[in-house]
Amino acid sequence: MIRSLAGDLLLSKAELLAHGVAPNDDFKQGLALALREKFPPMDKDIRHFCRQQNPKCGTLWLWQGAGQDGKPVKIAALFTQEPAAHEGGHPGRATTEHVNHALHELKELVEKEHIASIALPALATGVGGLEWRHVEPLVQTQLKGIPATVCLYSKFVPKQAAAEPIKTANAAR
Repeated sequence: MIRSLAGDLLLSKAELLAHGVAPNDDFKQGLALALREKFPPMDKDIRHFCRQQNPKCGTLWLWQGAGQDGKPVKIAALFTQEPAAHEGGHPGRATTEHVNHALHELKELVEKEHIASIALPALATGVGGLEWRHVEPLVQTQLKGIPATVCLYSKFVPKQAAAEPIKTANAAR
């Protein structure tokens, strides 16, 4: 089930948070910055991963750690954007091809890890530069029918929790 919501993804109770970034992204803006500030160890770990593995666009990286409250947290960084041209530079734009491939990997991750719920923003529409009318059909196609509730945060409302249709007993936070 995919449910479109308005609210702040950082307040989600979903088992997995997902967001779009570029390989070697500095997490300096948007949702990536907010996640970096809320989960500092994730920033260190993704930098190490990118230096060691040189991830390709259209793939993903899964971070598992603990939140400030000590509860388990899972965050999937979907590599939807082109990397920066040089270290410290601005990430490139997202492409629908990268988004589609990363969503396919997300689908496989959900099925493999038996993830019950996902919170996903309007992927690649902020820093990534894509229009939602091009991205939403990819989300619907790739995630339709997966065995998880998809909380699609299509409208960002700061500091407002959305009425997510998930069972909180399975939630990560």
